[in-house]
Amino acid sequence: MIAMGKTLFDKIWDAHTVSDIAGGPTQLYIDRHYCHEVTSPQAFDGLRHRGLSVFRPERTICSPDHNIPTAGQDKPIADPVSRNQVETLERNAAEFGLTIFGIGHEKNGIIHVIGPENGLTLPGSTIVCGDSHTSTHGAVGAVAFGIGTSEVEMVLATQCILQPRPKTMRITVNGTLGEGVTAKDIALFLIAKMTTGGATGYFVEYAGEAIRALNMEQRMTLCNLSIEMGARGGLIAPDDTTIEYLRGREYAPKGAEWDAAVAYWKSLPSDADAVFDREVTFDAAEIEPRVTFGTNPGMGIGISEKIPAPPEDPAARASFEKSLEYMGFEPGQSLEGTPVDYVFLGSCTNGRLEDFRVFSSYVKGKKKADGVTAWLVPGSWAIVKQIKAEGIDRILEDAGFELRQPGCSACLAMNDDKVPAGKLAVSTSNRNFEGRQGPGARTVLAGPLVAAAAAVSGVIKDPRK
Repeated sequence: MIAMGKTLFDKIWDAHTVSDIAGGPTQLYIDRHYCHEVTSPQAFDGLRHRGLSVFRPERTICSPDHNIPTAGQDKPIADPVSRNQVETLERNAAEFGLTIFGIGHEKNGIIHVIGPENGLTLPGSTIVCGDSHTSTHGAVGAVAFGIGTSEVEMVLATQCILQPRPKTMRITVNGTLGEGVTAKDIALFLIAKMTTGGATGYFVEYAGEAIRALNMEQRMTLCNLSIEMGARGGLIAPDDTTIEYLRGREYAPKGAEWDAAVAYWKSLPSDADAVFDREVTFDAAEIEPRVTFGTNPGMGIGISEKIPAPPEDPAARASFEKSLEYMGFEPGQSLEGTPVDYVFLGSCTNGRLEDFRVFSSYVKGKKKADGVTAWLVPGSWAIVKQIKAEGIDRILEDAGFELRQPGCSACLAMNDDKVPAGKLAVSTSNRNFEGRQGPGARTVLAGPLVAAAAAVSGVIKDPRK
């Protein structure tokens, strides 16, 4: 019998399989565990209850990000719940001997941002975190996925996890992206086409000319949003772009170890004869700048399009109409020209240097619209430093924008950055559920270019015009 080629996913999964339980899950070894303040307290309490230590503490990296304020980080956190969560993580990390980049630390930032930028996220590795958007790390060619709190405890105690083996899907985007189209637009396009449940049960590999042309930060945006079409995770095969991005980063291998690592990484791409459980192909020419109109990331349209008619299915129709009622929109409506109250640039989806470059390139020489509140929140202190080194902060300041301190910010309103009820935000974050950015807040998801156009015009606007 001739052995078939393996996919990128299969190569990594098989290399990390400790054992397979007949008719059950795989015991999978985990190379890197990221830990933040929201999903970890009960896991550490579980270890205490059972009298256990962390099995391999050097494999876990902690950073508070969800609850931290984006102004006045040198002062005690005012909100008692947020302060308690952040302080609890600090205490747990100290007690169990874990590395933590605490609030105010030069390496602090959103966990899915600081992992790659420090070279902690590496190709061919398995990566978990108690956070659904762990799929971000798949951009370097890693099997990365979110886990629940009980699983966080399992990883802390054993450095392994029990997981059913996902199916594999390859999404190929052929051709060249058009003017003004960002990685966020690719992701929102794919989620709309696939639906929010269209990749359930699959691990998705992104391929094709349009994907290869993306830089690493753009790839992170795309992989970050894999979870929003139901996928267990998303990944992109490592290539020269990946290798050059990781070269010289603090925690990346050095010297002979680097050479050996690169040789291994180059062996990882899916074999030519690899068979995926499902193949889907799209044309990059179909994609234009995107906006969402409803209350899940799949309810999106090209910015030149109109909101579609409700679906025929009664249950789907009821959900669709409820979403539009919440947003204050109607079928057949164009979103162009819709007044905007808030603009948010940031999150683990679009809080990287690339996103600030794109945003600043549009607002340069323009002025923020009166009446628009803009929160520009870098994903880490390292990005703040890069923004200042490139003079992006001066461009933003001249245009009337203020740069805030790093954190998850208005992505999920677990801090002071909450959009007031009824107000409309154009947000570069990942979810637009009811109340996601504050009770009663209305969220239109978009890329950094559409966000920039909204910030200076005061309305939803096609950045190509």
